[in-house]
Amino acid sequence: MAGTQGPGATQADQAREGVVQAALAALDLDAKARLLGGRDMWSLHALPEIGLAPLVMSDGPIGVRGTRWTADDPSIALPSPTALAATWDQDLARRAGTLLAQEARRKGVHVLLAPTVNLHRSPLGGRHFEAYSEDPYLTGVIGTGYVQGVQAGGVGTTVKHFVANDAETDRFTVDNKVGARALRELYLAPFEAIVTNAHPWGIMTAYNQVNGSTMTEHRYLVNEVLRGEWGFDGFNVSDWMAARSTTGTIEGGLDAAMPGPRTVYGEVLADAVRAGQVKESTVDDAVRNVLRLAARVGILEGAEPVVADVPAEIDGEALAREIARRAFVLVRNENDVLPLGPAASVALIGAAARDARVLGGGSATVFPARVISPLDGLTAALGEDTLTYAVGADPSDELAPADKGFTLRAVCRDDEGNVLGEGNLPSGQVQWIGDDLPDGVTHETMASIEVVGTFTPRESGEHSFGTRGLGDFTLTVAGEVVFDGSEVMGAGSDPFEAFFGSPVERAKVRLTAGETVEVSLRHPLDRTYEAPLPGVVFSFVHLGPRRDPDELIAEAVDAARGADTAVVVVATTERVESEGFDRQDLRLPGRQDELVRAVAAANPRTVVVVNSGSPVELPWREDVAAVLLGWFPGQEGGAALADVLLGAREPGGRLPTTWGALADAPVTRVGPTEGELAYTEGVFIGYRAWEKAQVTPVYAFGHGLGYTDWTYESLVVEGTTATVRVRNSGPRAGREVVQVYLAPAANDGDRPARWLAGFAGAEAAPGESVEVRIELPRRAFEIWDESTNTWAHQAGSYEVQAGRSIADRRLSETIAV
Repeated sequence: MAGTQGPGATQADQAREGVVQAALAALDLDAKARLLGGRDMWSLHALPEIGLAPLVMSDGPIGVRGTRWTADDPSIALPSPTALAATWDQDLARRAGTLLAQEARRKGVHVLLAPTVNLHRSPLGGRHFEAYSEDPYLTGVIGTGYVQGVQAGGVGTTVKHFVANDAETDRFTVDNKVGARALRELYLAPFEAIVTNAHPWGIMTAYNQVNGSTMTEHRYLVNEVLRGEWGFDGFNVSDWMAARSTTGTIEGGLDAAMPGPRTVYGEVLADAVRAGQVKESTVDDAVRNVLRLAARVGILEGAEPVVADVPAEIDGEALAREIARRAFVLVRNENDVLPLGPAASVALIGAAARDARVLGGGSATVFPARVISPLDGLTAALGEDTLTYAVGADPSDELAPADKGFTLRAVCRDDEGNVLGEGNLPSGQVQWIGDDLPDGVTHETMASIEVVGTFTPRESGEHSFGTRGLGDFTLTVAGEVVFDGSEVMGAGSDPFEAFFGSPVERAKVRLTAGETVEVSLRHPLDRTYEAPLPGVVFSFVHLGPRRDPDELIAEAVDAARGADTAVVVVATTERVESEGFDRQDLRLPGRQDELVRAVAAANPRTVVVVNSGSPVELPWREDVAAVLLGWFPGQEGGAALADVLLGAREPGGRLPTTWGALADAPVTRVGPTEGELAYTEGVFIGYRAWEKAQVTPVYAFGHGLGYTDWTYESLVVEGTTATVRVRNSGPRAGREVVQVYLAPAANDGDRPARWLAGFAGAEAAPGESVEVRIELPRRAFEIWDESTNTWAHQAGSYEVQAGRSIADRRLSETIAV
């Protein structure tokens, strides 16, 4: 990797470094310390004396929210990271990154807080939708493309969460005990690959501890490994509120402590230097890294940004649709039920078919300007004459932020009740972080917020209204106060409860479809409560009338009987997959499994679309004709689904992680004991662990079907280059993902039976043969030797295996290295 001053540095790198050094020399201690602590929720301080503008950061990874956490400022919403990894296409990841850079520049953002390259260690990880894969090599390849794309657009990245942030339970305090070999071969490997191949401008260190040291103070992993061994020259930012001490973090290599204005840096850091507790040269190192980032993104006066010419504009909606259909994984297709015929009548079933879940919950949330649900997409493609819809079963009976039928605004008042300002609320969520407030409103003057507006029901019956958040609330519906009370944080709760906590039902009100009523939710602010992040966060939530579940399933069965094909969309909910908690099981919520079985019994041509970010159990899979894994497909997911179901495009995805029953999963523990979580499985996670346990999963790593067939004709290995010839032996053009695995001939059980060493996409017309060349990296033949603390090349015989998945290996050749 080219450094800023090493032999690989360009003249532009050296010129930027000269500006950085001059700017650093012009700063006094107080200015330097101030720069390292957050100015507010999303930015660092400006320093006009050196021509430095505020450095603005924003959450990703599937969109750029910007500094406003509101649906009033929409963003493109791409499919989930698991979906992007399912494409097995680095170039597509690169294009996704470039689009997000375009979005970032539009919103005035300099650094994207993404990508997440932690691993799917256990299927119970609640935030796995935001990471790519169980495999470190695939994760590194997709992450490299993503970072290259974002930075090609002149926007920085922060590869996260460094390191071993692989579960959510007690994530702020857990001490993950990870052996050196597993740490190197699995959890550090994607970070190392991305640092080497993409030269990221930032890294985000995690909340958790690793082997006794919190990651924001981990001198060995940050200073010796990341910066020393790998040559990383970017900036290291804490996860939000992860920095807990002043001397520990600065000496542990943390450059920026976020958010602000309350911070362990700033004045506290300057005082520590003056007291002799911290060397000023250590502060200088951190400031230099921040200034280097500022120079790269073009906000340090006198420094030429890395990207002067912005890439050509990308159509975000079109790319979101392309990624979604390329990510869909067809895992079952009996009797070629898919693609559907052009004249087929379709019964579309499932609550998620109408109200699609297009992204995961938590800090990855963005607010797209539009969402195309499966019902929208199939209605546009088929027309209403050949499509019927039935709810069937709702995966959730939980209230959700008020949106459909609501017209809302937030009115801010002072202590005397005077109106200070107003803001639109397209979804009933007040999420004002830092200075993100309506015009004329400040935290100091604001005493209360009232969500006020109207609601026009879609259905008659009992409607549930409620709140999410902490504090006092007064809820009024149709002129009547239906709740006046408080919600307090429970003992031991995640401090993000106010952001991501459960909604609470407060009242039921009988309403009539089409008749508009006035609604209001008043929330006086508790100025004695010190929130974990500066801001105001609460939601006005709602749930429509709840019909008899048996009646809904019966209606779906009737619809299925009357159609050529039944398409059932099943889904997880925000209480199953989100930030801040892990999963308890892998079951679909509600009565969705029962729904699928009932529909499949009524129509043998039943297709199930699974709308989840990570694996769920599919106990009915052998009873249905086809199963299509749709992930969280982004804002254009419904249009992409129509493309795939009707055969305009083939489903292009392959599994980036193993799908199986929880009872069979080799690694399941995500909760610590007395504060510690031991990674006792060592290097055996994912498919490595399934093979070691000699248990066959439901769907293997790498599995995925298309709409054509492929014949593997030859494999030739010369040195470390594998050349694979495949022929499209099916009826239509398609794309194959050729996967190459490496299996050591001599294995005492200390190494996995095999591991992914490379892959490539191959496109061909019917009857056409194509060759792909796959380089086997040197690291594929190495292990981490704990006795010498170095990488050790493992000589001997290896079988190079090429195929369609780890369980469907078609060709092999033995080589000696």
